[in-house]
Amino acid sequence: MSATDSNKRRHVVVVGGGFGGLAAARALRSDDLDVTIIDKTNHHLFQPLLYQVATAALNPGDIASPIRSIFRGRKNFNVIMGTVVDVDKDHQELELKDGRRVEFDDLVLAPGARYSYFGNDKWSKNAPGLKTLADALHIRERILVSLEKAEQIDDPEERQPYLNYVIIGGGPSGVEMAGAIAEIAKRQLIQDYKNFDTEDTQIYLVEAMSSILNPYPPSLSEKARQDLEDMGVNVLLDSPVTDVREDGVEIGDRFIETP
Repeated sequence: MSATDSNKRRHVVVVGGGFGGLAAARALRSDDLDVTIIDKTNHHLFQPLLYQVATAALNPGDIASPIRSIFRGRKNFNVIMGTVVDVDKDHQELELKDGRRVEFDDLVLAPGARYSYFGNDKWSKNAPGLKTLADALHIRERILVSLEKAEQIDDPEERQPYLNYVIIGGGPSGVEMAGAIAEIAKRQLIQDYKNFDTEDTQIYLVEAMSSILNPYPPSLSEKARQDLEDMGVNVLLDSPVTDVREDGVEIGDRFIETP
C-alpha cells in the first residue's frame, strides 16, 4: 500500500500494542517515518504473567507498561487508544469504533488472539479466558470469594463445591494457572482459614489429549505432570470437556461442581 505523494513522510499505522505490535514499531524507529500505534487499551501487557495477577501473586501494574512511556522521546510516534472495526484498503483508512478514521501509507496488523471454545461459544460466560487484566482480576475475585464462602459453610458436602477449581487446557497457561492456584489454596492462604484444610481444596487440570504441554518434549511434559500432582493438582488426561455450566463442568459422564 504505497503513498501517492513521494514527498511526504510515510505514515505507518500499527494495530495492536502486544509483543508483535511493539516489535514492529521498534523496527520502524526511523526518523523518516511517522508511526501511530492503535490499541484498545493504553498499555502493553506481559500476558505470560497474567496468571500471577489472577492468583494475587502480582499486582496489575507489575505486568502492564503504558505504551506512551515505552516510546517516550520519540517525536515521530503517536499512540491512539481505540478499537479498529474496519480497514478501508481503497482509501487507505482505518475506521475506529467511535467513528474516527485514521489514514495510513503502510499498515501492520498485530491485533493478537483470543480463546477458542471449539464451537461452544456459550461456554465463555461460565469459563472466562485469561487475556486481559480485567480477566485476571475477575478470576482473582472468584478464587478469593469462593474461599470466603467455603469458610462460612459448616457442612462438608455443601462446602466442597466452593473448594473445587477446574482449569481446562493443559497448555502453558493452564499448567501455570493450576500450579499457582495450588500454591495459594494449599500453601499460602489456607492458613488464614479455620473451617477447612489443604486436603479439602481440589484443583483439576483437564486436558483432552494424552499429555499436558504437548508442544514440549515428552520428558518435560511428564515432569510437569508429576510436579503438579506433587502439589496436589488432579491432572485429568484424555478427558475432553463436554459442557461448561454455571454450576460446574461436565467431563464425559463425570460432573465436577464449581458454583
